[in-house]
Parts: sequence; structure tokens; C-alpha cells
Amino acid sequence: MVSENSLSSSKRSSPATTPKFCNSFTTRIFADVAGDITIVIDGESFLLHKFPLVTLSGKIRKMVAEAKGSNVSNMELLNFPGGHQTFELAMKFCYGMNFEITTFNVARLHCAAEFLEMTEEYKEQNLISRTQTYLNDIVFQSLQKSVEVLSTCEIMLPTIVDEIEIISNGCVEAIAMHACKEQLVSTLSKLDCDDESRELITDTNCVAWWVEDLSVLHIDSFQRVICAMLRKGVRSNSIIASLMHYAQSSLKGIGKSQFLNNPSSLENDQSVIVETLVTLLPIDKNKNSSTIPLTFLFGMLKMAIMLGATIQCRLELERRIALRMEMVSLDDLLIPSVQSGDSLFDVDTVHRLLENFLKRIEEEETEDYGYESDGFGSYTGHGSLLKVGQLIDAYLAEIAPDPYLGLQKFVALIEILPNYARVIDDGLYRAVDIYLKAHASLTEEEIKKLCKLIECEKLSEEACNHAAQNERVPLQMVVQVLYLEQLRLKNSLSASSGDILMSQRISSGVPSAAMSPRDNYASLRRENRELKLEISRMRMRLSELEKEQMVMKEGMGDKGGNGKTFLKNISKGIGRIAMFSGQAEGKKQKSSRKTDRSSRRFSHIDR
Repeated sequence: MVSENSLSSSKRSSPATTPKFCNSFTTRIFADVAGDITIVIDGESFLLHKFPLVTLSGKIRKMVAEAKGSNVSNMELLNFPGGHQTFELAMKFCYGMNFEITTFNVARLHCAAEFLEMTEEYKEQNLISRTQTYLNDIVFQSLQKSVEVLSTCEIMLPTIVDEIEIISNGCVEAIAMHACKEQLVSTLSKLDCDDESRELITDTNCVAWWVEDLSVLHIDSFQRVICAMLRKGVRSNSIIASLMHYAQSSLKGIGKSQFLNNPSSLENDQSVIVETLVTLLPIDKNKNSSTIPLTFLFGMLKMAIMLGATIQCRLELERRIALRMEMVSLDDLLIPSVQSGDSLFDVDTVHRLLENFLKRIEEEETEDYGYESDGFGSYTGHGSLLKVGQLIDAYLAEIAPDPYLGLQKFVALIEILPNYARVIDDGLYRAVDIYLKAHASLTEEEIKKLCKLIECEKLSEEACNHAAQNERVPLQMVVQVLYLEQLRLKNSLSASSGDILMSQRISSGVPSAAMSPRDNYASLRRENRELKLEISRMRMRLSELEKEQMVMKEGMGDKGGNGKTFLKNISKGIGRIAMFSGQAEGKKQKSSRKTDRSSRRFSHIDR
């Protein structure tokens, strides 16, 4: 370890010539010996002696040699790294004075030594060698010290940090290496953990201690560190934790009012941070196992919109969100609009999210058609559509009271989803009704155009009753709702006599005409449940028969010594077939004609 004593010169000054520093305009290193050269650094003059300088500094030796016989008593070093304070430390080293190398001055000292060309050519263990030893033995062996030195390079040496790659690159690689070591240690510690929850807790604790340290770095250095970590194989959840903490600490306290009052400062700094963090997000290989929280993605999207980030940045965030659109909550979609005079919420962004989501569903369906499958992929896509349909209906109802929301944008959000994305239109009807109530100035044609988007056939009984008495909807819709209600009532009254539940009510003395539409709907739901249970029983029985068939085939293929087993399996299979046929016949005798028709109607589910 490089200590304070190790930096002392081997050649000590006599008591009569003890070095002395003062704060005057001209600083004299030796108070009792007249100096023969004055060096100016950033307006600060140093009265020094040529001999100790030319002995250790190649740059000063060359300047003195080039001057030859001319007057070289005054020199000025422009753009000196670290300023006059760092030059003073370098001069202390030249005069053999004791001082301490720390993480806060090692970068400046190393750059100053490079500038002065204090190499091994002029003296062993010169200043470049001393600072390099400190970097290798102390700084690069610690993640925290590497972060401190890298942050010092950003603050003190903004113009030459790229020229001294041995410091910045060395710190970046050291930070990434230590992060990999911590990951390996945490992975080995998990080998003894069988509980998954305990594993997650252990991983979180291991990541937290160094994630906070990286937040002090400038965004450029932070980007270099994250890229180095990705190259070395640091886990994506650790990378995401770092990005989230950095965003939280760097973008804290930014609001819409602050943006409107002082947009230039925010655009220059925070917008760059947002754009850089988005480029560092790990690639989502599987949307179902993504470790990036949706709340973080929406937070970054809101910041990108507020700060005026690039189009590429916003589109990338929208694409990532659209991959998991079915998991989005209503609060996430309520993105405030930053444009004055516009609607309260950013409807255009939500519209683009839906476009990306529908494009994803279309691509997934295209991939499913290219392979043999049981149709589960399409069922999954349709399930996602239904969830998003309910979400958008709730979103429409939330933004409908906005007096600044134009009809065109409201209609565009309704029309973008296909008809099969909504099983019932109750949520859509509620949103439209709220919009009509908040926008009483709509013309009759606009009201008709909006209400045509509602499919009355998909309205529930309660919604139909409300629409029939709603004065805000056009008369044509009221007539259509009443007509559909009459048809439903007529169909319920003229139900087939083969209906099981209806026949039970008739046999019990309750006439079918006395049933209300609500009771009829409940009976149909019970019938549907019974049919589904029957189909499930049939599936189980069919599965048992298939297993017995496989056993019988294996028995037929056995040779020698397996004859008894083969006959035993055949007898079991025949017995099972007899049981199945007996139960099926009993069920057929108890079931009515409508049950048979309903069973045939739902029989495609087994296929």
C-alpha cells in the first residue's frame, strides 16, 4: 500500500532550507534559497528551482533546453490538469516533501504526471509510477474506491478523461469485475437455499449495496459501467435495479410545472439521462418472464414525454409496454398531457400502445398458424384481447368527463379494437354515456355516430334497461334495445319443451310464462354449467380408455411369460368399457332432447 511516508523523497532538505508554502501571489518553495524560475499555472505563480524540476520532469527539461541561452526565468503551463493545486502537489513530490495520495487526488496527480512527463526515464519510482501503483494496488481492488476515482475524473478532469484511458477504463473494468464477483458469491450462497422466496431475498440484498454507489456517476460514465457489466455477464435483474435506482436519484423532483417554467435546463440534462437509460434496458427475451416492472417503464415514458426526449426513445418504451399490455393497470394509462390547450390525458400515446399491442397479437397468431398446435396460442391471444378490451373500456370511462377531449380521439380509441375484443358492451356503453353527459354540445349526427359503435346485442339486461330510459342516446338506439328485449323475452317464453330445467319447472307446477327474464337467464347459466361438467366427465372417461388401450397394445407386444398379464389387462379394459357404456346409457335415458343438442353444440371443445 502506498503510504504517506513512501512518497517522501530519499533526498531530505537541510533544516536551513526547509520547504515552505505560502498563499501569496508568488509561492516560494524554498524560503531561504532564491529561486531561478517562475511557473504560472492558471494565474498563480510559483517561484521554483530548475534543478529539481528538470531532474524529474521531462516536459520542463525540454522547455529549458529549447530556450537555450534566452531568458527562461518565466514559464506558463496552459491547460494544466487539475489546476494550480495539483501542480503544487507535483512540486512537493519533486522537492521530496511528504503528502498523501488519496482517491480524490490520484486521478489529478496521474494526469499531471503525464502532462509533466514524470516517467521512469528520469527517475525510478517517479510520480507516474507511484500513482499507477496506487491505482492498481488500492483503487482497482475496491468497487467503492473505483467509483470514487471515476467520479473524480468526471468532476476535475472533464476535458482529458478520455486521454487518460488507464484511469477511466481501469475504473470501469474494475467496477464490472467486482460486480461479477458479487454475483458469483451470491449464486454459490444460493446452492444451500431450497426456498424460492429466500432466494429472492438473498439476491436483493446482494445487489443493493453496490447499486446505490453507481448513482453518483455522471450518465456517460454510468453508461460505460453498465455496458461493461453486460459484457461480463452480470444478471439482468441487477442491471435493472441499477437503472431504476439511478433514474430515481437523477430524475427526482421533476414535475410538469418545473418543466413548463424552465424547460431548457431539463431538456439538456434529464432528457439525456432518460434516453441513455432506455438504451441500456436489457432485451426482453420472453415477455412473460420480464424483470422490468411496468411501473418503471410507464414512469420513464411519462418522463420522456415531459422532457421532450427523442422519438426513438418514446417508441422503444411504447414497444416494451405493448409486449405486456394485458398486465397494464388503469393508473398506468393515465398519462398527463404536457401540451397546453390539449386534453388532460395523453390519448395519442395510448392509441399507439394499442397499435403495437394489436400488431403483436397478429404476429403471434401468424406464428401459431405455421405450426401444429391445439389452438392454445389463439386462445391465449384472445384472452389478452379480452383483458385489454376491459382495460380500454375503463380508460374511456375515466377520460370521458374531460371537456377538452375531442370526439375524433374518443372514437379512434373505440374503433381500434376489433369487435371480438369485447364479449359485452356494458363498459363501452357506460363510457359513451359519460362522454355524452360531459359534452352536451354534440350535434345529433355526432351522437348517432358515437352510439353506432355500441352493439346492442352485447348489452346485458341491466344495460338495456338503462339505455331504454336514457334521454341522451338517440331514439333509434332506444327502439333497437326495446326490440331486442322483446326478442329475448319471446325466446325465453318459447323455449323448447326438451329443456331439462324448464321441464322440471313445468313438472313442479311452475308455468314457464311466469318466469322473469332474470330467472330465465340464471337457468340458462345453470344448464351451461351442467353441460360443461358433463363434457369434463366425458374427457376423463376418454382419457382412461386411451390409457387402457395403450396397456393392451403393450400386452400384445410382450413375448413369453406375459400371457397372464396380457389377459388380465384385456379383462380390465373390457370391464371399463362395460362400465362406461352402462353409465352412458343411463345418462342418455335421463337426459332430454335439448341436452343432446347442447352437448353436440359444445362437442367441438374436445376436438
